[in-house]
Amino acid sequence: MTRPDILLFAIAAFAIAPVFGASTCESLTALKLQNSAITLAEPVAAGAFTPPGPAGGKGKQNAAFLKLPAFCRVAATLTPSSDSEIKIEVWLPETGWNGNLQSVGNGAWAGNISYPAMGTALTAGYATASTDTGHTGGNPATFIPGHPEKLIDFAYRAVHEMTVAAKGIISARYGNGPKYSYWNGCSTGGRQALAEAQRYAADYDGIIAGAAANYVTHLQGAQVWSAQVVHKDEASYIPPAKYAVLHAGVLDACDALDGVKDGVLENPTKCHFDPKELLCKGADDASCLTAPQVEAARQIYAGPKNSKGKSLFPGLEPGSETGWATLAGTKPMALADETYKYTVFQDANWNYLTFNPERDMAAADKNAGPLMNSVDPNLKPLFSRGGKLLMYHGWADPGIAPQSSVNYYESVVEKLGKAATSNSMRLFMVPGMGHCAGGDGTSTFSMIDAISKWVEQGKAPERIEASRVRNGQTDRTRPLCPYPQVAVYNGSGSTDDSANFSCKVQ
Repeated sequence: MTRPDILLFAIAAFAIAPVFGASTCESLTALKLQNSAITLAEPVAAGAFTPPGPAGGKGKQNAAFLKLPAFCRVAATLTPSSDSEIKIEVWLPETGWNGNLQSVGNGAWAGNISYPAMGTALTAGYATASTDTGHTGGNPATFIPGHPEKLIDFAYRAVHEMTVAAKGIISARYGNGPKYSYWNGCSTGGRQALAEAQRYAADYDGIIAGAAANYVTHLQGAQVWSAQVVHKDEASYIPPAKYAVLHAGVLDACDALDGVKDGVLENPTKCHFDPKELLCKGADDASCLTAPQVEAARQIYAGPKNSKGKSLFPGLEPGSETGWATLAGTKPMALADETYKYTVFQDANWNYLTFNPERDMAAADKNAGPLMNSVDPNLKPLFSRGGKLLMYHGWADPGIAPQSSVNYYESVVEKLGKAATSNSMRLFMVPGMGHCAGGDGTSTFSMIDAISKWVEQGKAPERIEASRVRNGQTDRTRPLCPYPQVAVYNGSGSTDDSANFSCKVQ
């Protein structure tokens, strides 16, 4: 255990100060945690949970909760600062607890408890925890102006405080804390994952970071810039009706490069499609791109650059076109626009059309980067205590450029070396998958199974089996391979069967 780990452990031990030996769920209302108040502790019968608020309406949205096992539901409010009001929930299985904690992440600005993800973790036997990160409601980011402590809570503090409290609640309920603790999050949850790995190495034994929004100042800058590309001159706007044309052009040019023509690019960085191939030869119509639209598409693939031509953030990859409305739609992505308005310039009237990538990303790095970014490659404190980190990202993600995850992984390799990184960290790129899920690729897989085997049994994931599910039926399986390996067809058998593929570096 390194010196930082000893300090973090001591802080956590001081902060918990639990009342042990709680014999019933309801008795947890008497639990005393530092800077915390238990507001609810009640048993929930199997299938009886209904989430509060809009998510608690009747109908299909409650179907998943009907399958939940019985559990003890604990809610608390955490106040690490005078302006903090962090809501958390911890769910404790009444029977069949696997002895571990799985905390789950948020999306966008958070502002709510992630009940569906908690339900998935609970059903798998975990005690589980989630937080609203210190404010209610997802958008807009009106919680930021005049509340610097709430921004700190959102950036990283709420997740850590939730983790300490959750472990104390678990100890009080079961008489012992979790044997292993896991973090599982995507997008904002992926950023939270890396913030935990970098700032609080002792919190979790295994951390899953999907499509991590960790380079906030440049990610959100690139997202704002993408909207500017298609709206500074409205002739550049690419209507959604043309996304399918672009996507088809990419597949025609590059689908067979990986040896299998299946509607998915195994490694889109090998695709050098030029949108000029779709330039209208006559009048503009839905089957072609105008010259300004061709240039806009080129820029979206390339990403923003500085005055010397150096990349400031990666562009979207070929294969992502059907989702371009996320960043290049009728208006800027709200999260990106609000990040610059409220955390960089503190000006609600800031106009994205004035954005200058080189100048304004530099301002963002100075004004918001130290708080919001989670890009530190020094993961030695986590690795030294045996902690494991799994990252994953869909190659067809239309919201967060997938190369950003590759860049972070490679920064860790550069800092700590290939061997140390491979022993504790793996990155899995998912061909054809969109933002955290969906798309034409095999986007159904279990990272929690992979990382738990790594942490608990020492079995590092050499490949992760993935499926494509359509209309409730699995119609394709493929291996996900640890970067820089890719799935290579063995040359015989069905190309929809994972058994006929091997993970290789190409």
